[in-house]
Amino acid sequence: MEEKDIVLKAENVTMEFKRAQTEPGSLKELILNGRKQKKRPETFKALDNVSFSLCRGEVLGIIGTNGSGKSTLLKIIAGKLVPTKGKVIADTSKIQMLTLGTGFDTELTGRENVYLNGAVIGYTKKFIDEKYHEIVSFAELQGFMDEKVKNYSSGMVSRLGFAIATVRDTPEILILDEVLSVGDMFFRKKSEKKIKEMISGGSSVLLVSHSSGAVKSNCTKAMWLEKGVLKLMGDPYDVCGAYESMKGGQA
Repeated sequence: MEEKDIVLKAENVTMEFKRAQTEPGSLKELILNGRKQKKRPETFKALDNVSFSLCRGEVLGIIGTNGSGKSTLLKIIAGKLVPTKGKVIADTSKIQMLTLGTGFDTELTGRENVYLNGAVIGYTKKFIDEKYHEIVSFAELQGFMDEKVKNYSSGMVSRLGFAIATVRDTPEILILDEVLSVGDMFFRKKSEKKIKEMISGGSSVLLVSHSSGAVKSNCTKAMWLEKGVLKLMGDPYDVCGAYESMKGGQA
């Protein structure tokens, strides 16, 4: 594709974090715990020189084991983190990141959490007022909205979070962070249909999933991140096959 078709470009993105590392003292200190152990900062590289591009209409699946840097990469793309090195070229005002349950307060009712969670995502009160009944209907929570969320099952919380996150118009760039495994089998089919509608609405999509099947069935290309390094990029079946072989070899 031509340069003009690129809607997002990551160039040599590196992200380092500092974390405390315990420096052990003598064996006697460790056994008796008589003195506090010294701590020194250690640099942890969550992403290491990652480069890729996303073109208009593409659906890019991102796979990798836990701790591989997937969430860190999404936060950088969405403008929530600034990389240590490199850059992401994209219009963050045209990016919507769907993560379920962010901003929920279990001591508040479902109704109150619709407004709280919506505000966290960036919705106005007017928009939530207009979309409230649509959210409740999609989440199938009629009759439960004045209950405190702490009394909800995990499936009910997931359904409400999904309904809130997907009620807005389709953005230019859509980031889906583990949102295709919501609720029971029947609601999962409903949520997958909704996501496919958003994809077919013209969005360029970044899809993070632990399910190779979801990546193969929904994505036009895939990217495998492992310990912050981009291991492979290409056809979803090829990338998922290599990833599954690695996991099988580690089992």
